[in-house]
Amino acid sequence: MSQRNLTPIEPETALELYLDSRSDASDNTIRSHKYRLQHFIRWCDGKGDIDDLNNLSGRDLHEYRVWRKADGDLNVVSLKTQLSTLRVFIKFCASIDAVRDGLSEKILIPTIEGGEGSRDSLMEVAHAEKLLEHLRKFEYASREHVLFLLLWHTGIRIGTVHSLDVKDFEEQHQRLSLVHRPESGTRLKNKSDGERYVALSEQVVTVVADYLQEVRPSVEDDAGRRPLITTPYGRPVKTTLRKFVYALTQPCVVGDCPLDKERDTCEYDGADSLKCPESISPHSIRRGSITNFLSEDVPEKVVSDRMNVDQKTLSKHYDRRSEEEQTEQRREYLGYLD
Repeated sequence: MSQRNLTPIEPETALELYLDSRSDASDNTIRSHKYRLQHFIRWCDGKGDIDDLNNLSGRDLHEYRVWRKADGDLNVVSLKTQLSTLRVFIKFCASIDAVRDGLSEKILIPTIEGGEGSRDSLMEVAHAEKLLEHLRKFEYASREHVLFLLLWHTGIRIGTVHSLDVKDFEEQHQRLSLVHRPESGTRLKNKSDGERYVALSEQVVTVVADYLQEVRPSVEDDAGRRPLITTPYGRPVKTTLRKFVYALTQPCVVGDCPLDKERDTCEYDGADSLKCPESISPHSIRRGSITNFLSEDVPEKVVSDRMNVDQKTLSKHYDRRSEEEQTEQRREYLGYLD
């Protein structure tokens, strides 16, 4: 598209249109995107010569990237999250003739290296919602649907999923019963201290019940127990469950590959999905789930009890909200008192 075909639009107006276009997303997703993109609007206002997005260039986007990292004192994970949201926004702007086609690709998303990513990475709410929608439409009540649904909506560990039996799903009470059973081969991380009930929403209960009635193979494990998540051969080991998760969370399952690979020829397809650099680990899903609960103003004590993690560890290793996000959340919660 050439410059003369663009329709003039102010940054704030474009943001309003973008948020309206996401009306089917959760309130938390919309709030998070609005928060991240308001920094871009603030930068445009301060720059002075971008009162019309038609004038936005790749150089401008690079300048914003440098400015935002310094302005927010962001680590690489937070910067990646904010720039990824900006890329989605700029792509939307191109769709309404506000910026040139392809401008979103000028936004360089930082790569998370080993140590930093393994501790700080998390699954974004938008990705989780998109994947859940895909599963509802195309793989309803499948093993993978139930596996991801439980990981995201409860925040439990992959080892906890491994320990679940059919009888631990209490449909009438809308909950899971988590039990430490080392004598028959399944353990909770915190042993008997990790035993608890975890409440389930009506929607989650319906999916799990449909899976048990229509999909789950009628098999037992070597101890004569009936695992909730199973293969035709019995209870899968935790490594197999992780492989299910890595395959399911590859970006190409619900969208385009950020590495520009074709799925039919990708070396990370199938059994090698575990090696895909863009896949998401079960622990990153847990971290994203916890951060999502906290972002929805669920008290830390409630999240701590549900996820079986003490509040100090919760704050240090799981809560990935930035200081700015926490401050704004407190302001919204306390009003003028903050």
